[in-house]
Amino acid sequence: MLNRVILIGRLTRDPELRYTPAGVAVTQFTLAVDRPFTSNQGQREADFIPVVTWRQLAETCANYLRKGRLAAVEGRIQVRNYDNNEGRRVYVTEIIADNVRFLESANSANRDDSGMGMNGGGGGNSGGGNRGSYGGGREQQDPFQDDGRPIDISDDDLPF
Repeated sequence: MLNRVILIGRLTRDPELRYTPAGVAVTQFTLAVDRPFTSNQGQREADFIPVVTWRQLAETCANYLRKGRLAAVEGRIQVRNYDNNEGRRVYVTEIIADNVRFLESANSANRDDSGMGMNGGGGGNSGGGNRGSYGGGREQQDPFQDDGRPIDISDDDLPF
């Protein structure tokens, strides 16, 4: 079985950095990814995909990514659900990122370079998790692996 995703897109807003009660960093942001076709009106459409990063990668993304920046995300799809205030079950599909590559330098993101893309010379900065180029090469463990206790997250912390 395989669950791997690679996306390239632009951030729709600045990443939101939070910490769990155990002190583990978690960042959420949304990536706008163009569809490979145009609509009936000839316009390009995009999907807006929620991305979650954890630990050191979360802090790196919060420090260096900004709205509009081009980034590549590698990770896995996760579907979770919860019951909202009305008692209805809500399903959330998101990408849990293992590796995030910053495809533009901070200077090029501030200029109006419409031709800047993945091969546009900005691929030097990178962040990563377990397998990425950031994180010192040590394996990172799931902070909730042996805990078994529920996570205390308020409705204000949820992205929907």
